[in-house]
Order: sequence, then structure tokens, then C-alpha cells
Amino acid sequence: MTARFTIVGLGEALFDVFPDQQLLGGAPLNVAVHAHQLAQPKGGRGVVVSRIGQDTLGDALLAELRSRSMSTEYVQSDPDRPTGTVYVELSPAGEPTYDIVQGVAWDWMQFDPDAESLASNCQAVCFGTLAQRVSESRSCIQRFLTAAKRAIRLFDVNLRQAAYTAQIIRRSCELSTVVKLNEQEMPIVAELCALMPSALIKADDPLETLALMLMKKYELKMVVLTRGERGTVLLTPLSRVEGEAVSYEAETGADRVGAGDACTAAILLGLVQRWPLEKVVKLANHMGAFVASRRGATPALPDEIKAMIG
Repeated sequence: MTARFTIVGLGEALFDVFPDQQLLGGAPLNVAVHAHQLAQPKGGRGVVVSRIGQDTLGDALLAELRSRSMSTEYVQSDPDRPTGTVYVELSPAGEPTYDIVQGVAWDWMQFDPDAESLASNCQAVCFGTLAQRVSESRSCIQRFLTAAKRAIRLFDVNLRQAAYTAQIIRRSCELSTVVKLNEQEMPIVAELCALMPSALIKADDPLETLALMLMKKYELKMVVLTRGERGTVLLTPLSRVEGEAVSYEAETGADRVGAGDACTAAILLGLVQRWPLEKVVKLANHMGAFVASRRGATPALPDEIKAMIG
């Protein structure tokens, strides 16, 4: 059956390596997995566009996607480079730090005919900075976004290990309709995008003012500002929507890996479905809080959240 709509996660596909286990990961992949869970009841799907190695981890990644009833047709195979891995360390509070292995398959994604066709026909796409650290994958991502003229194009900034430049940030904003970033990233992006002289960017500057400046400069339809446990704010040229903060009881060993990606998936689903923004931010806050209460980035969603889709 043909999907009514498609939400694409464009970029890194990998395994998060914890001291005691390996779990599916990569921000765009996480978004696609959660989008697929959310979209299926509406006749939609989430799709991963990435590249993996011809190795044991690559086979495991494909098996994981198939076990979730997801298509693997846009996951490219690289004969020369390994499947991506990220070594994750957690603070006592569950906050992750990442050691991201370089020279892996997703650094060499190609804009092939399959990707071009998907770009022309998808309804939404999420991407970030990490998968643009190498020119080959950066070219693929930017060509995909250029071809996805009719899609919602959400740039989830995700600043990681200095795998970004001012040029990458600026070009990504130019190619986007929505930019999502957190409270720590907003002042950095403001400086890199020359929203105001760096000497004038203070820690106590209203972050939402900077977000509105970013929106105006790049003619964005929305800026999403995430604030951890305090939830998410959606800013448009004409509105500000903030949902109630949400929490779920944490399971043993819970971490916050992928919580922001779950939030992104909810926002993309809501925008594709043209929901009222109040409904969008409510689902986004629930998704982020739930994933933060679980181990790993892509747990199965509870009935409570599925019921919110309507």
C-alpha cells in the first residue's frame, strides 16, 4: 500500500555503543523511527536516508528497521567503510556525552536517483549538522533539500564535536523552513549567523528574541526552542505556543539519548497533518519526556501517546 505521506530522516544512521549494550541511533534515524510509529495510524511512514557498511553492524541495522516495519530501500551500502558507531557515556543524571567515530559509511552518502525521487515526493525531512562534516555527505544533504521544494525542511541544529562551521549553519538555515535548537545552541547560532555582534550576545539575552531574529533573517516559518524538562516553545512570525511541562516515571538506567529527536518527530507529524500548534507542542513535550525516561533513543511508544494522535 502506498503511504499517504512520508517523513524523512536524512543523515547519520549508526549504533549508540553504551558500556553494556548497543542500540540503534543517529538523530535523523531516531526521528524517522519515531515518525514511523506516529505516522502509521494516519497512513504515513518514516523513512531513513543514510549509508551503512557491508558488515555485521550494517546487517543488524537493517534488521532493526525491518523489525519495525520500516523500509530500507534508501539506506545505501558502502563496500569500503564501516557502519557508524558512537560511544556514549552517561552522567549520574543520565546526560549523555558522545565520542563519534569518523570515516564511516554515512560520511559518504550519495544523492542517487532513488534519493532524488524521494526528495521530490516527501512531505517533510529532518537533517542536522553532523552528517555534513564531510563534503560528500554534505553535498548529498544539500542537494536533497534543494530538490525537496514542497516539503517541510526541519534543520535540527544538534551541534556535535565541532562538526560544523558558520558556512554549514548558514546554508542549512537558508535551505530550511523550520529550525530547531536548544537553549545552549541558540547563542552559538546567533553569533555564527551574525544576528548581532558577538560582543553583544550575553548569557541573559532573551533567547526568544534571538530566535525571532533568526526567523526573520532566513524567512523561516517556525523556530522550535527546546528547554529540557521545561518543554518546548514554538515560535512563528505571528505566534508563540508553549505547552505544559511533562514527566514520566523513569525506568532503571534511563538516559536522555534521543529525547530531542522524539520531539522533532512529533513536530513534523503535526505540521504535516496541519494540527493546531497547541496540539503539536503537547505531543512534542510528551514524546521528549517519554524517551528521556527510557533507555535508548527509540523505545516503543506507550498507548497514552498513541491515543494523542487522534
